[in-house]
Amino acid sequence: MFGIGGWDLLTLFGYFVLITGLGIAAARKVKDTADFFMAGRRFGRIFMIFFAFGAGTSGNDAVGVSSKTYTNGLSGIWYQWLWLFCTPFYWLIAPVLRRMRCLTTGDYFEYRFNGSVSGLYALVGVLQLTVNIGIIQLGAGSMIEAISGGEIHKEWAILVMTVMFVVYGMAGGLAAAIITDFIQGILTVLLSFILLPFALKAVGGFAGLHENISDPHMFSLIAPGEINGFFIAMLCTSALLGIVTQPHIMGVCAAGRTEMDGRVGFAGGNLLKRLCTVAWMVVGLCAVVMYADRPEIHQDQVYGQVARDLLPTVMPGLIGVFIAALIASVMSSCDAFMVSCSGLFTQNLYKRWFVPDREEAHYVLVGRIAALAVVISGVTFAFVVSDVPSGLVWFFKLQSLMAPAFWLGLFWRRTTVAGAWAATLVALVILYLTSMASFHSWAVENLPETMIWEGKFRDSWQIFLYLSGGFVAGIVVSLFTKRVPDSKLDRVYACLRTPVDESEPHLPEPFSLPEGIEVPPARKLINHPDFEIPMPTAVGMGGFAVLWLCVIGLIWFVFSMAGWGA
Repeated sequence: MFGIGGWDLLTLFGYFVLITGLGIAAARKVKDTADFFMAGRRFGRIFMIFFAFGAGTSGNDAVGVSSKTYTNGLSGIWYQWLWLFCTPFYWLIAPVLRRMRCLTTGDYFEYRFNGSVSGLYALVGVLQLTVNIGIIQLGAGSMIEAISGGEIHKEWAILVMTVMFVVYGMAGGLAAAIITDFIQGILTVLLSFILLPFALKAVGGFAGLHENISDPHMFSLIAPGEINGFFIAMLCTSALLGIVTQPHIMGVCAAGRTEMDGRVGFAGGNLLKRLCTVAWMVVGLCAVVMYADRPEIHQDQVYGQVARDLLPTVMPGLIGVFIAALIASVMSSCDAFMVSCSGLFTQNLYKRWFVPDREEAHYVLVGRIAALAVVISGVTFAFVVSDVPSGLVWFFKLQSLMAPAFWLGLFWRRTTVAGAWAATLVALVILYLTSMASFHSWAVENLPETMIWEGKFRDSWQIFLYLSGGFVAGIVVSLFTKRVPDSKLDRVYACLRTPVDESEPHLPEPFSLPEGIEVPPARKLINHPDFEIPMPTAVGMGGFAVLWLCVIGLIWFVFSMAGWGA
């Protein structure tokens, strides 16, 4: 049926029954907005690891990496490894977000600046996650179309998966997403590695790869073409600066009981994803050999096609496990993004500007309606974008639009409301202008060849320009506009200096401390009244160093692997 065997359908049915039961159980615990948008901050380290892994990992990641590896070689890994160098910083970022005591990142912009900046962030945040939902759906739909041999068109697959995660996420909120992520995390690891041994066997191992692929650049982590050193550097910079302004990251860091839960979850979950990325890359490289004589295969369908060709020869039902893992990855990522978007709309637009002082049940209902609207927009984007790598590049760009305002506001007390607006609008204008066809034509004729790729202004230089413009505009405008009152800033930085204890009650207002909590004295890296860069702690630096060793080890492993069998 639909190109899928009986055992596979039985496996899928069992998965659907399990997930439905979990969704109903999670929905019964939703009593207020803290439950719906932040899961009551009650989860420990294991759940937080799989939440970070699941919210940041979906089928489109495997599709994107294998697709780009299929066309560009090993350097395609940077379509997900762009966050590799950010991973050690997650250990430092998580406690900062937890100490904000916020439901959404929009609350940070509200209390650091004002409601207008929070509203601006809500619009930008909803836009970027809407795009991300669309990309995830497109990647999963393309994979299911390939697995079913074209019997299930990707458009229908997208619609069915949308109904599933919308019903689940709207019922249970973030708690439902975290519970799904635990299951999805296990299934995604299986999804990532189940194909690897069989794909390598089909091409004769690493020796077979080298024997059948003559282009040496296909085995290089840094290729001279599109994915060169500057491209990688700018993607990594954009990823590090923009990760904190992805709306769902507040939940990833702050839904745990303590700061350490957030640290371990955020860094550990993403380190697990970096390892899975290696498997996706190798499968994409194997596909280069497997489908050398089949040019009709679209690059987005490579991963699914490999699964269709190899898994049925191993054991009945494996295709069902593969599809269940794929659907789980879609559900866990998209429902987390959907809940984060609805939280932004409900808390930072609807409640803040239009309908304040209503009962909690009213805002939970509005959040659910907003979630549905966001998903409809995301699915529309999935039907418009041409392929997964193109959509990913757009997401990489959009995620950093408010990064200058976030980081300047966090570390520099002099950053003003006007400065935050200027930083964001200038970055947006530069991104828009450098995306126009007329600009690309001008760039080809007037700029050096190193800034041009395939008749267009390079994405790497575009990212460099809009980030630089945003930071410069934020600094210059802040120097000549009215400062944020010290009383407001003192409240923000007092919370950022005060660790969160497991026994600390959850107060209804962000950036609030319970009575009797003593605020630690300021320990700054730079002793200047306008700078708020905290002195590193032993726990922070210890974890930071260990994670850098893991990053270096992963790069060394892949670099060495590229020469296996040569």
